[in-house]
Amino acid sequence: MPRMPKKIPDKPTKPPPMPGLKYDSEKPRWDLLPLDIIEEIVKVLTIGAQKYDDDNWRKVENGKKRYYAALMRHIKDWQSGEMLDQETGLPHLAHAGCCLIFIMGLEKEGK
Repeated sequence: MPRMPKKIPDKPTKPPPMPGLKYDSEKPRWDLLPLDIIEEIVKVLTIGAQKYDDDNWRKVENGKKRYYAALMRHIKDWQSGEMLDQETGLPHLAHAGCCLIFIMGLEKEGK
């Protein structure tokens, strides 16, 4: 009697791969930060560092009050239809954003 070839068992199928896990749902979403807009504020910071010094804003006496005044001047100029600061050529809103960041930084530092 001829031998029957042994049936080769089918290869077990692999289950589909599980998606990778990363527990970051509670972390800040830096990918939402519009860098092209923030770059305008960085340009203001760069001009300020050239004119004064790096991080000079931290040393300004009565900084929160003075940066609030500057913030409001830039907002007023923007609201009046003047888009660009005459001294720097950068948007008034970028200057206002910079002032707001300074105020937030001074608040965080307890100054």
